[in-house]
Amino acid sequence: QVQLVESGGGLVQAGGSLRLSCAASALTFSTFVMGWFRQAPGKEREFVSCIGWSGGNTIYGDSVKGRFTISRDNAKNAVYLQMNSLKPEDTAVYYCAASARELANVRYEYAYWGQGTQVTVSS
Repeated sequence: QVQLVESGGGLVQAGGSLRLSCAASALTFSTFVMGWFRQAPGKEREFVSCIGWSGGNTIYGDSVKGRFTISRDNAKNAVYLQMNSLKPEDTAVYYCAASARELANVRYEYAYWGQGTQVTVSS
């Protein structure tokens, strides 16, 4: 069965950086759009970023543009999220997701989800 496993979360001070990783298994990784979403306590799950099959196309949510960078390594079945200039409002559980459809920033396009990794940014 498809598995997405996130790692790299943790506690960081405002202005710091973290790099999240997501390892995928049991899917033809290079044919899936990969995305990152996040959910803060009491809030809806929010789109962060997604990347196309080859890595050439990306979309970012307005709140992370210019600070976060998504990338993928199809040889390693992995997708990454480099997060710089972190803010307390970036605190959330971050989820990796896979879509067999087009590049999309909506949850319902993604069929597979990881369990999430906690990111906490202190002020």
